[in-house]
Amino acid sequence: MLLKTTNGYNFSEVASALQKSIRRGIEAEALYWGTELDKSGYGEYVWKRMRIIVAEDIGLAEPMLPAVIWSLYQMWVAQRKKKDEKHHPERLFLIHGILLLVRAKKSRIVDHATVVYYSGNLPHLEIPDYALDKHTMRGRRMKRGFEHFFTEGIKLENEADLADPYLERAKQTLVGAVTSSELFDTSDYQEEEYP
Repeated sequence: MLLKTTNGYNFSEVASALQKSIRRGIEAEALYWGTELDKSGYGEYVWKRMRIIVAEDIGLAEPMLPAVIWSLYQMWVAQRKKKDEKHHPERLFLIHGILLLVRAKKSRIVDHATVVYYSGNLPHLEIPDYALDKHTMRGRRMKRGFEHFFTEGIKLENEADLADPYLERAKQTLVGAVTSSELFDTSDYQEEEYP
């Protein structure tokens, strides 16, 4: 059975029109299709689509937008519980969400990376040497301790330009703990085996 909206549209076609309008930044049409679904009793579905769209079609272009969309969704849910059938204030949050998605910068990198890493034919990678530190059995066998950890294990690429007033004290604290009470003793670590 084909699902229909209030105005007789095919449900899946309206859902597709909503997403394609958002992708293209066609605001009036995105609002039309989103509200058509909501007025037809599919408001929860609109939010599901918006949560997917914010990752699939926007992603890293607007990295904080998923949190905003989730927050608007939570406000929509809370407001609906009040059952204000006269003013429908929950509609504000749905409209707000659609407008944000339409006007947002777009990027499909998240979706493309998902395809490559979940469905693509990937080469078999070896565990890199830098991962073998005091937290792994092989690293401990190689006698890699805090010195190796501080030179290789905590190495950051694209590090923020922030002064770290705690780095040297943290090193001293950890190295001192190892020589005295073995604060982070890893000798009893067991490699986990999975079926």
